[in-house]
Amino acid sequence: MSHSSAPVPLTSAAGSPLKGTIRVPGDKSISHRSLMFGALAVGRTTVQGLLESEDVLATADAMRAVGAKIEKQDDGSYTVDGIGLGSLLEPEGVVDFGNAGTGVRLTMGIFGSHNIAATFVGDASLSKRPMGRVLDPLREMGTNVIARDGDRLPASIRGAEQALPITYRVPMPSAQVKSAVLLAGLNAPGVTTVIEPIATRDHTEKMLKGFGADISVSLNEAGERVIKLTGQPELKPQDIDVPADPSSAAFPIVAALIVPGSDFTIENVLLHEQSTGIITTLIEMGGDIELLNKRSAGGEEVADIRVKHSTLKGITVPAKRAPSMIDEYPVLAIAAAFAEGDTFMPGLEELRVKESDRLAAVARGLEVNGIPCIETEDTLTVTGGAADIGGGTVVTHLDHRIAMSFLILGIAAHKPVTVDDGAVIATSFPTFTSLFEKLGAKISANSSEAA
Repeated sequence: MSHSSAPVPLTSAAGSPLKGTIRVPGDKSISHRSLMFGALAVGRTTVQGLLESEDVLATADAMRAVGAKIEKQDDGSYTVDGIGLGSLLEPEGVVDFGNAGTGVRLTMGIFGSHNIAATFVGDASLSKRPMGRVLDPLREMGTNVIARDGDRLPASIRGAEQALPITYRVPMPSAQVKSAVLLAGLNAPGVTTVIEPIATRDHTEKMLKGFGADISVSLNEAGERVIKLTGQPELKPQDIDVPADPSSAAFPIVAALIVPGSDFTIENVLLHEQSTGIITTLIEMGGDIELLNKRSAGGEEVADIRVKHSTLKGITVPAKRAPSMIDEYPVLAIAAAFAEGDTFMPGLEELRVKESDRLAAVARGLEVNGIPCIETEDTLTVTGGAADIGGGTVVTHLDHRIAMSFLILGIAAHKPVTVDDGAVIATSFPTFTSLFEKLGAKISANSSEAA
């Protein structure tokens, strides 16, 4: 969300069963990387199905700022005319990422190993998020950094004349940190090594290989992933078809499970092994979820997902699964509110440093809507089956996933649910409201209509 956008409260209410066939927006992680890697390649990359969210469009603007030519074509595709590694121009103004945490962290990695200066800014939410986890390894590579207290935005960097390849052990499970170091390593001579104790989503590794980078992945004696990247390759342009985002698909999946009589299909969803933890968890809770027409697209597995209303039961979600579904815990908490018994979710400390303190935001949202929960520093327990759910107004804290999750709550609750700002949803899922209206949901900017 742009930090100048006005809040738009939205209210959702119970209505008809959800029916139909839909397609959710393109995967955000692949969309970001398609623009970045296309900009670093020499020649034209074509991207079909790009997610046209504010986050991704901010990345497009950042790549344009250093010389890439990015245009939308009449058929809806995007072309990226890249400038090649080592040829980035210095941005003329500040680089504004709005609410895009992935975009700003990965771009810091790219810019940080080029001999250019850049200043990064963001909205109020992004300006609270920690950037030290990316800036610290960049400092080791020779990047000069000036940042606000706590390594937060606004932050200015200047890359070294020649970046140093490093060996870096990622201190927390974070695909963003891993990716930022690898992207910095692209323009460093020699081999940059990233050691990942807990595996995270590997879009960066797969896509770099597809663009022609010399990258390898192995396991060491401790079972940790060791990623080695040889710097300064000539990246080759690609044609990319972006599959549907599994994180976005999680919202209609949960909606179908909790709205009685619902039965619909979501087409062409990415089934990456590090992004389907939410599907595994919901099936364990008793969800009727079928993966149909599995196939390969651009080196990734995709499928159509059919979901039907189900009787859910509470479970303990394994803590080791958290890295594969960290963004989906808010909507999982909504599913848990309609499950029988307790759902215990450990290993959630990373939720504290997302677009908001998501753990606290989810707990407060549940409480104001009559759903019992227990929040600790890194766990959440939700007790399902409350007799009178809904009726509350949820503070979103400029967080798109909080807004969408509690709108899903409203379409299955006993009373309407309001979120204080639905404008933030454009960050990742700009067609959210229209898609749910197509399925038969009641979501309105006018609470009296929704009720």
